[in-house]
Amino acid sequence: MKLMCPTGWPWPRCTAGNGAAALRPAMALSCTLRLRQRHPLSAVLSSLPGWDRSLPAQKKAAQGKGKGGEGRSLPRSSWDERLADAVTPLWRFPYQEQLQVKYESQKKILQTLASCLEELGIGTQHPGGLCCPLQPIVPSPVINGYRNKSTFSVNRGPDGNPKTVGLYVGTGKARNIVCVKANHMENIPLKHKRVAQCYEDFIRHSPLDSCLLFHKGGHWRELVVRTTSYGHTMAIITFHPQDLGQEALATQKSLLKEFFTCGPGAVCALTSLYFQESTMTRCSHEQAPFQLLHGEPHIFEEVLGLKFRISPDAFFQVNTAGAEALYQAVGELGQVGGDTILLDICCGTGAIGLSLARRVSKVIGIEVVEKAIEDARWNAAFNGISNSEFHSGKAEAVLPQLLSSWEDARPVVAVVNPSRAGLHYRVVRAIRNCRSIQRLLYISCKPEGEAMRNFTELCCPPDPGKKLLGDPFTPTLAIPFDMFPHTVHCELVLLLTR
Repeated sequence: MKLMCPTGWPWPRCTAGNGAAALRPAMALSCTLRLRQRHPLSAVLSSLPGWDRSLPAQKKAAQGKGKGGEGRSLPRSSWDERLADAVTPLWRFPYQEQLQVKYESQKKILQTLASCLEELGIGTQHPGGLCCPLQPIVPSPVINGYRNKSTFSVNRGPDGNPKTVGLYVGTGKARNIVCVKANHMENIPLKHKRVAQCYEDFIRHSPLDSCLLFHKGGHWRELVVRTTSYGHTMAIITFHPQDLGQEALATQKSLLKEFFTCGPGAVCALTSLYFQESTMTRCSHEQAPFQLLHGEPHIFEEVLGLKFRISPDAFFQVNTAGAEALYQAVGELGQVGGDTILLDICCGTGAIGLSLARRVSKVIGIEVVEKAIEDARWNAAFNGISNSEFHSGKAEAVLPQLLSSWEDARPVVAVVNPSRAGLHYRVVRAIRNCRSIQRLLYISCKPEGEAMRNFTELCCPPDPGKKLLGDPFTPTLAIPFDMFPHTVHCELVLLLTR
């Protein structure tokens, strides 16, 4: 089938006013939901680490299960409420109560770690059964619309339309996925919602199907939107080529570009429009190159007075304002000085290391995403930072080689900020066996997950059988940062010393 470019847009042309108006009903609904009696989801929250019915908000939740609360239980909720409850389970809490729930959750995590270490014969318990002192949670400077990156899926909506752009309620395992528009979500900024709405308008008027299951055909897949405080907006559209030829692919790219530059999507004012042909669930640039259809190849952000370049798949903390507070704390906890070497593992675009570069002797960054390393090197050069070096590759391959012949007498402070999968065992072993590393800062958005295994490996007694020969670390201080308001997650910074 040859796809021809339409002679005119079959949908009304959007303007800035029209785009905002399209989102107004959902925004009004969001306000309505928040004005209702705040009834936390006890069924969801009771499973959280640290959930305690003695807390004031949780007492209210238990008491609110009567006539009013029952009507808002998950099965009877509107789809908008169900999505909000799935993605941002704490949205019904006033913010101070959200922080209280999260603090209790972090306490339970540190109690669990204390118990694990106790089983290994390491007595580290502090008051409250914690493995180390826990400081109060640092609140997010921005509570609503704080995300600088959002990923929208394409699937069947509540009305059955397979070209709905939004977020999922349900799971693939349970085969009950429904894609719900995210216009009412409080953690997503308006600009992201506008791009998602425009993308939905585009694919609904496309003759090509959405790709729900790879083996069943279809093409249109997820949308990623990234924004910065400079006002830059990057959109990345993932497309399954199936058996389309190059001419048909070129037509689709041309249509997308026309839509977002001079068609209804121009309301989004995109700085960058990328297109990725992918036959896998997740692809790096090396596996499936990001093709720039329009605009600039990068967007830019400022953190602590430094300018950072961001590529399509580069990691950057999702809450920019919260990241500034986090990075400042890392410098203080690390006690970095003029003779310190800062080892930034899983460094992304180099934000942590470069923000502290002028306070240390040298910064060494390691990151698996090659484009992020290119960004890190550019960021260092642009900001006039000459005491940094960045290595591309898997940390488990690069770090052991880097540290195996380490002879530098200067003190080393290591910072690790891995994904939820945690650190590879070879990375843990390399850190343990490098005697120059006396202070380690582990940053985790899911410390109760694989990070817990890393904590015990870093703190257990020497074990020649596992080649853990260096002295164990000791949990010294923990500080939670609320980088994700309305969700159950926060970023825990755990200082380990030896």
